[in-house]
Amino acid sequence: MNRDRAKRYAISVWKEWRITVFLIVFVLIPAKSSLADWNWVPTGSMNPTILEGDFLFVNKVAYSLRLPLTLCHLAKWSDPQRADIVICFSPEDGTRLVKRVVGVPGDMIEMRRKKLVLNGQALDYTVTGLEYIEGGSVDRARILATEDLSGVAHTVAWMPGFGEPQSFGPIEVPQGHYFVMGDNRDASKDSRTFGFVQRKAIVGKAGAVVCSFDITDKYQPRFKRFFNSLK
Repeated sequence: MNRDRAKRYAISVWKEWRITVFLIVFVLIPAKSSLADWNWVPTGSMNPTILEGDFLFVNKVAYSLRLPLTLCHLAKWSDPQRADIVICFSPEDGTRLVKRVVGVPGDMIEMRRKKLVLNGQALDYTVTGLEYIEGGSVDRARILATEDLSGVAHTVAWMPGFGEPQSFGPIEVPQGHYFVMGDNRDASKDSRTFGFVQRKAIVGKAGAVVCSFDITDKYQPRFKRFFNSLK
């Protein structure tokens, strides 16, 4: 008797929720996987462009259409360009990352004292400010500068004499791969550490900050960052 009652209850629940389950499994999940998604940013590797606690809109059809829940491309119409902010998977451990493309296939990348050289041409940098960041017993000076990467001006930050390698290269970006970096140059684990990112591991382009919450201050909303486009 109890078994029959449980069976009838299960059938009634299924009839009530089957449309919702169908929409989630066959519509929402595939759309989130292949068309559009959001990405919460827990770290400061892209600070000051993207802050800890930002929620990003991710356009997953910016470059191609993928088979849902896979990295297989069904169609491709473009490739990531220099200065694009992309969502990719780390070749080291598969972690989902938000980084900026600084080198495309065939580019020669070099860094001299934390400033990039692209195909033999040093990028233009304009220092815009100086901040002091708490770092243990002493404060460290952080330089803010505008970097011009293929005509896209964006803010980067670094701390003199600290962080990731200050100089490297030149190295050539192989075909089918990309060199990515964080705008917070001394607090970003990127291609300087884990190497080039394969094209298939880039799954979308970050287009805007949808909303933002300050994780250092009880998740207070940062209303000025809501619906801000990224560059």
